[in-house]
Amino acid sequence: MAQKIRLGFIGANVKSTWASQSHFPALLAHPDVELTGVCTRNAESAEAARKAFGAKLAFTDVRAMAASPEIDAVAVVVRVPSHYDPTRAAIEAGKPVYTEWPLGRNTAEAVELAALAKAKGVLTACGLQSRVSPALLYMKELIESGYVGEVLACHVTTMRDGALERSTSRSWQRDASLGANTMTIANGHVIDALRFVAGNFARVASMVTTQAKQWYETDTKQMVDVTSPDNVLVSGQLVSGAVASVHVGAVPWAGGGFRMEIFGREGTLIATGNISSQRGEMLRVQGAQRSHELKDLTLPERFMHVPASFPRGDPFNVGQMYALFAEAIRSGKPHSRLPTFDTAVELHHFIDTIKQASDLGRALTVV
Repeated sequence: MAQKIRLGFIGANVKSTWASQSHFPALLAHPDVELTGVCTRNAESAEAARKAFGAKLAFTDVRAMAASPEIDAVAVVVRVPSHYDPTRAAIEAGKPVYTEWPLGRNTAEAVELAALAKAKGVLTACGLQSRVSPALLYMKELIESGYVGEVLACHVTTMRDGALERSTSRSWQRDASLGANTMTIANGHVIDALRFVAGNFARVASMVTTQAKQWYETDTKQMVDVTSPDNVLVSGQLVSGAVASVHVGAVPWAGGGFRMEIFGREGTLIATGNISSQRGEMLRVQGAQRSHELKDLTLPERFMHVPASFPRGDPFNVGQMYALFAEAIRSGKPHSRLPTFDTAVELHHFIDTIKQASDLGRALTVV
């Protein structure tokens, strides 16, 4: 294998917001991974991406990229409804594959992809970046070491951009069946962060609603109906016995950022940020032990998997993911901190339970 992992990137459109903010800067600064190949739907955009990112190869066929002997691994960073086909192509080619969250448009797609990867013996990663956030890794360690004692209660909020006016290039997310909305993406990342830090839910009640039932399309100049949820309220009890509440919403103006609070018998831990838990933002972690005064805690270097020179900010957690992905590829076995397709399937099932609890209007046992 080459000195760097040679990555084939599916969805390398230079106009992609998420990839441009996180994946591309992370890869261009990464010491372990090389952006070797790019793949888009047409030759013109593929060549533009190749030139923009200094890649060696440009493809328009995902199967040709996955089969190329010059590609060691594949990243799938396209719209959620299109995750399935390129991810399956990478698995069938026997290439390690990193697919963004949500893994599939629905749980059935995710289950099928995870099962196929397991049957083929293919190493996988799914973009649940909260699980590699140094702040959240540290909070998890502190809780497990008894910093707050018995956890009594947890509360998480994230209120993000929910613009009521969008062009058709963004308004496709209004369709809940396409699997890319506040329920699956923002809520999926946030509630997974809580489950990672404090443990899984044993029972859950919820209210999943669409508060803004129409959006204005700026290019067509018409109102369009929205079925995607934009507010998710979850409450319940963790396996540990702690009570927990989560509110994730898409709001038109001045969102409230991210806040996770863990209250224990011996102390408190709080993480805050302006955006959310899965982005590269360095979350502020504060703690108090048998005190009402919160103090800033310094994040240990042992949770940093990228070099000290790696840029802080939005690409950081994606950089962490690629570092662990590369390490797993070299060792031939999953890294203990790397979220895999199995991690994603478990979360898909839990989100289904949240939706079912809301539809039924009662608490459900989480299985």
